Amino acid sequence: MSSGSRPRLTTTSYAILCLLAVQPWSSYELTRQMDRSLGRIWPRAQSKLYEEPKKLVEHGLAEATTEHVGRRSRTVYSITPDGRAALAAWLRDPGEGPVLEWEQLVKVSFADFGTKADALATLAATRAWAVERNVENLAAGRAYLAGEGPFQRRAAQNFLAGAFLTDFYALVARWAEWAGEQVSQWPDDPSRAEPDRAAMEEVVRRAIW
Repeated sequence: MSSGSRPRLTTTSYAILCLLAVQPWSSYELTRQMDRSLGRIWPRAQSKLYEEPKKLVEHGLAEATTEHVGRRSRTVYSITPDGRAALAAWLRDPGEGPVLEWEQLVKVSFADFGTKADALATLAATRAWAVERNVENLAAGRAYLAGEGPFQRRAAQNFLAGAFLTDFYALVARWAEWAGEQVSQWPDDPSRAEPDRAAMEEVVRRAIW
């Protein structure tokens, strides 16, 4: 296949390549590991993930071998020297900043077209999301502290993203509580709500750093 007709490599492609740099995986193992290790910061549909290793093979960045387990066979992917070089080049590029995609935040931003109860329910669900996500996050942190984390040898690297997620979940939970207090003071018709000036001044003060 000519280079012009090869599927374009994406951030997801390189995320898969990162995992292959850790160790070889089957397609099934890769999708599970993507969800476990990167699902919180780079979520992707499993159907898409199954295509990525094949794309890497087409680019010569990974190779596929067939293993037999009893009567069943499976394809195992491993990184090639060209793949390690491509990964190193990708890591030298600082990359793009985060893109926030959050349905609940959109809903509360237009709460004046719904009811006060709707907004409060959305904020309660937001806080519950943060609490639920932090349960797994806390368990992972404790496992690494005990020297029993998955790929413990990579604890220093995993700790960086873990620290961000810890602060992010706490931020979401605190914001949901604060926003809930604001909305609770609104009239039943959200379109008639007036902003809390003192709270607005505090937010502006926090924006100066």
